[in-house]
Amino acid sequence: MDLGEHDDVDDPRPPAFRSPPPPDDRLWRHPSELHWDDSSSARRAWPVALVSSLVGSVLTVGLLTVTGAFHDRPAPVQRQAVIREAVRPATFTVDPNNIVAVAAEVRPAIVRLEITGSGRSIGSGVILRDDGAIVTSAHVVEGAKRITVELADGRRLPGRLAGADVESDIAVVRVDSDRPFHTAVFGSVDGLAVGEPAIAIGSPLGLAGPASVTTGVVSALGRQLSSGKGWALRDLIQTDATIAPGSSGGALLDSEGVVIGITTAYAADGNGSDGLGFATPVDIARAIATDLLAGRPIKYSWLGVRGEDNQGGARVAELVNGGPAYYAGLSVGDVIIDLDDHPVDTMSALRVVLRSHRPGERISLRYMHKGMERVTAVVLGERPAP
Repeated sequence: MDLGEHDDVDDPRPPAFRSPPPPDDRLWRHPSELHWDDSSSARRAWPVALVSSLVGSVLTVGLLTVTGAFHDRPAPVQRQAVIREAVRPATFTVDPNNIVAVAAEVRPAIVRLEITGSGRSIGSGVILRDDGAIVTSAHVVEGAKRITVELADGRRLPGRLAGADVESDIAVVRVDSDRPFHTAVFGSVDGLAVGEPAIAIGSPLGLAGPASVTTGVVSALGRQLSSGKGWALRDLIQTDATIAPGSSGGALLDSEGVVIGITTAYAADGNGSDGLGFATPVDIARAIATDLLAGRPIKYSWLGVRGEDNQGGARVAELVNGGPAYYAGLSVGDVIIDLDDHPVDTMSALRVVLRSHRPGERISLRYMHKGMERVTAVVLGERPAP
C-alpha cells in the first residue's frame, strides 16, 4: 500500500507539610485511596483508568471594600468530562462465559440515533464521554437536519452534530443532561489478533428497545473497503459478528467488553460475503473524535514512505526525499517494527498508529537496518493532498 499517500517553576516547596483532611472531608482522592476489587473477575478485567476527575467548586472571596464588607463571588464550576480507557495487556485471556456480563455493562452506553434529513434513517452510537459526547459513523449523520438520541433507559434527547470526518467515517454527536451518562470503555487494537472473540452491539433495523448483541471473531485486520463515493475506507477490522442495517456507528468489542472498533459497514452483495462486518479501529475513531470535540481541523500525519508488509514489520520500499522518515535517517530496505511504543507488524498497523497522532508531533521510531536494531526520533509531517 501507498503510505506516502495514505498514512497519512519552579514551584517552591511549602515551608511545612500539613496532612490532608480525612477522605470524607475532601472532594478529591489520591489514587492510593481508591478501592480495588480483588475478586477473580476483577483480576481478569483490563486495567481501566479514568482520564479525568470531578473538579470541585471554587469560592472566590472579594477584596475588602471601604465599608469593610466582603463580597463573595463563586467562580463557575468547571467539570471535566470523563473517558474510560483500557490498556491492552501483554497477554490476552479469553473468558467465553462473560457475554451476558459484557452486554449488561455495555448496553447502557449504546444509543439509537434517529436522523431526519431528506428522509428518515436509523443508526447507532457509542457514548465516549460522560458529558454526552457520542461517537458514531459519519455516513449515519450525513445530511442530518435533526438528530434524536434514544438512550438505553428509553429517554429521548435532542442531539447536535459536533463534527464529522468522511474519510475515516467517524462523527461525534452531543447530547445534554443534568446527570452523567454511562460510557463504554475504549481500548486499542495493539496486539489484536485474527481469531479473537468479537462482540458487536448496536440497534439493528431500527428496532425499539435495548441494543442487540451478536458474537463472532475477528476475521481479518487491515481490510480496505470502497466507500462508494470515490475514496476507500482503510485498515478496517473485519468480523463475522452480524452487523445489520441500523447497527452502523455501534461498538465492536473484545471478550472483556472493551471497544476495539466502531462498526461502519456490512457486506450484502449476494456473492457469498453476506454476514461480514467491518469496523474502524478504535485508535483512529478516538483520535478523530478528540479533534472534532476540540474544534480542530482533521489533519493526517505523514511519514513519507511507501512500504509493504515484511515478516513482522513494515519494510520501506520507497523513501520520499525530504520527508520525515528521510530526515530521521531511514533508508530503503529498513523495516519499521515500532512507532511510539506501539508494535508495528504490518503497513496497516503503521497507518493506524500514524492516524492517532497529529502532524508536528515528535515520536520514537524503532526499525531494523541491515539486521541491526536502531531507534530514532521523527517529527511527523502533514500528509500532502492527493
